[in-house]
Amino acid sequence: MNLSKSEGKSAIAPLQTNSTKSPRTFGLRKLILAAGIASLCASCQNPQPTATTGGTSPEASPGSSPAASPVAVSSPSDPNTVKIVSMLPMTGSALGQAQTMVNGINQALAATDSKACDGKIKIEYEVMDDATAAAGKWDPAQVTSNANKAAADGSVVAVIGHYNSGAAKLSIPILNQANVVMVSPANTYPGLTKPGKGEAKEPNVYYPAGTRNFTRVVPADDLQGAVAANWAKSLGAQKVYILDDQELYGKGIADVFEATAKQQGIEILGREGIDIKASDYKALMNKIKALNPDMIYFGGTTQSNAGQIIKDMRNVGMTAEAVKFMGPDGIKEQALIDAAGKDAEGVFATFGGLPPKELTGAGAQWYEGYKTKFNAEPEAYAAYAYESAKVIIDAINKVCKNDRAAIRDAVLATKDFNGVLGTWSFDANGDTSLTTMSGNTVKGGKWEFVSALKTE
Repeated sequence: MNLSKSEGKSAIAPLQTNSTKSPRTFGLRKLILAAGIASLCASCQNPQPTATTGGTSPEASPGSSPAASPVAVSSPSDPNTVKIVSMLPMTGSALGQAQTMVNGINQALAATDSKACDGKIKIEYEVMDDATAAAGKWDPAQVTSNANKAAADGSVVAVIGHYNSGAAKLSIPILNQANVVMVSPANTYPGLTKPGKGEAKEPNVYYPAGTRNFTRVVPADDLQGAVAANWAKSLGAQKVYILDDQELYGKGIADVFEATAKQQGIEILGREGIDIKASDYKALMNKIKALNPDMIYFGGTTQSNAGQIIKDMRNVGMTAEAVKFMGPDGIKEQALIDAAGKDAEGVFATFGGLPPKELTGAGAQWYEGYKTKFNAEPEAYAAYAYESAKVIIDAINKVCKNDRAAIRDAVLATKDFNGVLGTWSFDANGDTSLTTMSGNTVKGGKWEFVSALKTE
């Protein structure tokens, strides 16, 4: 991502949290980066995982996520106090999205006065930033540092995160070995949970302890990518050029879009992975323009330079009327409109659920409560962060003690949960049973809901 923090201009409420960010210790980072032995799970159905050796870099392929040796866990200072940690990009242009997610988590905690089990258990909340100013987005070293810190803190019983699936693949194995459950409001890469939907070793490679510890309250990209291709066809797309940011999330959803588009009879004119640090894409856009597409599909996020792609697309003469631009939920944020300016008008984006304003029942009540409390519109994932926190609080209420494994098991056993997203359950993989998604477009400088999109 090439946007600075100042360019993420979302109108949001001040960050509200009852704890400070964790210190960034350079020495700890060096130790984490030096860890080169990976303990990989051969089968998540086998309680005795097979260990293999061979270090992998933080940017390794999806099926080769590093899993450092288990960290020493401190004893909690107060057995009646537990901690929830969020790991989100609080630096860079994703700040607007992440901060409303933190607000959602604080809403959930405020509803119970940060207590559980009839007041016997106190719940603390710590915000960890998984991004750095140097990277301008999530940073692999920061992610592993945070995960090790959370795993070592005996008071931490659950993590809410991440925003980026590439970050999740690094932290899940670390937390897995410490029995810390992670509930994600936003990670949608299928390979994190679903066999046969990603690389050969996925998802087992992420669970070295042989048990699952990751769940998500948002539908995965194997659903969203297919829905996007179906929607593209209904919008009249016949010839599409596909771009992706070469990251876990972006490439994965572009793969699904491409496969489904071909099944739908859409002609794929070409596909290319972009350099997300490029200053402009004019040459690429002129090459695409010569192929006469009626849509460009981008698998990526705002932070992977989506705004610049859109601007250059329009600057070479591919108007919104002639050539549509569509992306996934990673671009559905105010930061995209800030980055692309007037050229964002008419951009399309799918989202793995319904926008906050379109929620009904308990979701509508939450939406009105959010606006009243923070005097601002929530971004797309705020409700999902709220739901993630509620699931964890519900699990703590069932266990009523600092027992990481028991709380993890209670989260994964969530069934018929009546929340702001509707009534839903986690399946055996930790995926939500919800499948309704939405199509959205930029109109008048704002994201507007177009229609609900359902999987077939």
